[in-house]
Amino acid sequence: MSQQWVAGFRSGVISPYETHRLFESRGFADQTVRQPLPLAGGGERIRVRLTNRFGRNPLRIGAARVALQAKTDAIVPETDRELRFDGAAEITVPPGGEVVSDEVPLAVAAGNLLSLSLYLPDETERATYSHMPMERSYAAPGNQTAAVELDAPETFEIRAYVSGVDVLAPEGTPVAVALGDSWFEGTGTTVSANHRSVDALNDRLDRGWVVNLGIAGNRLLTDEHGEHALSRLERDVLTVPGATHVLVHLGINDLGLPGMYGQPMPTAEELIAGYTELAVRIHAAGLRALLATIGPFAGAIYEGGTSPEAQEVRAAVNEWIRTSDVFDAVFDSARAVEDPDAPGYIRPDLDSGDGIHLNDEGARLLAGTVDLADLW
Repeated sequence: MSQQWVAGFRSGVISPYETHRLFESRGFADQTVRQPLPLAGGGERIRVRLTNRFGRNPLRIGAARVALQAKTDAIVPETDRELRFDGAAEITVPPGGEVVSDEVPLAVAAGNLLSLSLYLPDETERATYSHMPMERSYAAPGNQTAAVELDAPETFEIRAYVSGVDVLAPEGTPVAVALGDSWFEGTGTTVSANHRSVDALNDRLDRGWVVNLGIAGNRLLTDEHGEHALSRLERDVLTVPGATHVLVHLGINDLGLPGMYGQPMPTAEELIAGYTELAVRIHAAGLRALLATIGPFAGAIYEGGTSPEAQEVRAAVNEWIRTSDVFDAVFDSARAVEDPDAPGYIRPDLDSGDGIHLNDEGARLLAGTVDLADLW
């Protein structure tokens, strides 16, 4: 059977130097960093993508290994493999750069946690990172990349220096890319439980899978958190190997963050123009595009995080989304999780506690709004 390289895992990364930071990045020095990567799909071989995209200094990686995770910081010993880069065990990633490892013979399956261990011998700056991956990772002193269990590990909950894993899968395997915000990245769901909305959507699929490029705080039109979607579309989404579809969940932060950060609120017309440009560019790349309605956030507990103006724009944009044919399909996540007795608010049993993020059950219901017939 013919095979092809496709994305099996993706992580949306941001700069540690943003003006506003929800969760701080961190650096490392003479430490092994072991991070579990939840694979959306599998294959017979893998290759790993490491990133220093927003770094200001070279990043030296003294050793790198992968294995299937057993539990917490432990690996399955017989699956342990060394990563090399053009045959070398060590590599320096330049500022702004990304590297792809040589392929490794390791059979992986959808739902596996791939444990990535990086030895960082030098003191690093704050890492290029995913700031709310809802996954617990580990750092331990010295080079412990080959250790089955780490000695004296500390935990942290960002994801550092990794942007993806590719898998060698049967030719024609469909892959969707989830481009969005915290409702995709998983904010509000249980840490290290893999209960994000994208995980729940993958549980529904008999073939193919969805890789998660959600960034908490991401916006359609404005940078921070992360590059805005129109800016990152080309690099983050359209270059994903094997991509056939793009699921878009954006808009809450375009309306909620301006009041928190003292910025102007976009109009409904500006958001609609942004969505339209996104669809045009996705279609020009030969991919299908699905768009979510903007979810309820009137109950946001953060100062300035909601306003009557924001709710009016949300209502106007959602009306356009539900009636427009600019995208190939719409999934109405807003209607699925909105409180019928309090329009604009998340149902209390689906609220993670801050009025703007979904809990595990809310994430599952969001995933259920995607009609699988609109995928493949």
